[in-house]
Amino acid sequence: MKVAGFSFIRNAIQYDYPIVEAILSVLPICDEFVIAVGRSDDATLALIQAINSPKIRIIETVWDDTLREGGRVLAVETDKALAAISPDADWAFYIQGDEVLPEEYLPEVRRAMAQYLDQPQVEGLLFKYRHFYGSYRYVADSRKWYRREVRIVRNTGNVVAYRDAQGFRTRDNRKLNVKLIDAYMHHYGWVKPPEKQAGKLSNFGRYWHTDQQMEQVRQELKDFDYSGIDSLALFTGQHPQVMQERINRTNWNFQYDIRQKKLSFKNRVLSIVEAVTGWRVGEYRNYKLV
Repeated sequence: MKVAGFSFIRNAIQYDYPIVEAILSVLPICDEFVIAVGRSDDATLALIQAINSPKIRIIETVWDDTLREGGRVLAVETDKALAAISPDADWAFYIQGDEVLPEEYLPEVRRAMAQYLDQPQVEGLLFKYRHFYGSYRYVADSRKWYRREVRIVRNTGNVVAYRDAQGFRTRDNRKLNVKLIDAYMHHYGWVKPPEKQAGKLSNFGRYWHTDQQMEQVRQELKDFDYSGIDSLALFTGQHPQVMQERINRTNWNFQYDIRQKKLSFKNRVLSIVEAVTGWRVGEYRNYKLV
C-alpha cells in the first residue's frame, strides 16, 4: 500500500499557519508528500524547504487571484498538488495548512486504509473534526461548524477538489462513497493572535467577496476579537505533540464563559436533539456514507 500526502500553502508566516505541524503530523504514514507552495510575500518556501524530509516534494505555483467566486482558487491549488502525486499511490491523504492530525490516530488511519484498500467501492475516508477557537483551550460546538470531512481519497485520477477545497467529488460532480473512521482532525484555523486572524480574514475574504464587500469587511475587522462566538466548550484532551512548541509560544489571552450561549431558540432545540440522539438535523454532507 502506497500513501501520498498532499496540501497547498501561501504566506504561511504572514498569516501564522501551522503548515509545518500539519505536514509533520501525517508524514509518518505517507510514502511521499506533495506540497504546492504559492508565490508568497514572506519566506514560506524556505519554511517548507527547512523541513528537510526526503518524502517531501515541493511544486512552486502562482495563484490566480482573479478566481474570486466561492474560494475557487483554493480548489485549483489543491488540484495542482493532487495531480502531482505519484500515479502508483493507492491513497491520497489531504491536509490543509491549519489542520493537524493527533498522533494517537495514526494507527487507526493506517488500519482503515489497509482495510478498504481492496474495496474499490470505498472512494474515501471521512474524519471527525474538532474546531479550536480563540485559544487552544476551547472548541467550537455549535451547528455552524462542520462535524466531518473527507481527507483521504482513492488515487484514481477521477477525484477533484470541490468548491473552496473543503472536500472532494468526482470529475463528473458525483459525491464520493466514503467510510467514517474513528479519528479526529484538529482544525486550528481560528487560533492565532487576533491581529494575525484579522489579517488572514481580510486577505482571504477577497476570494469570496467583491472589492466593495471587502471594504465593509475590513472596517468590521478593525476591532476584531474572538468574543462574538456563539458557543464554546472546554477542551480537556491532549493536543498533538507537534503543536506543543507553538502552543507554548502563545502570546495573547482569550477567556470565555462557556455557560454563555448565543443561540437562537431553534438552534438550542436542534442542539439538544443532536446531543441526545447524535443526529444533526439538516446537516450538509458533501459525501455519501456507505
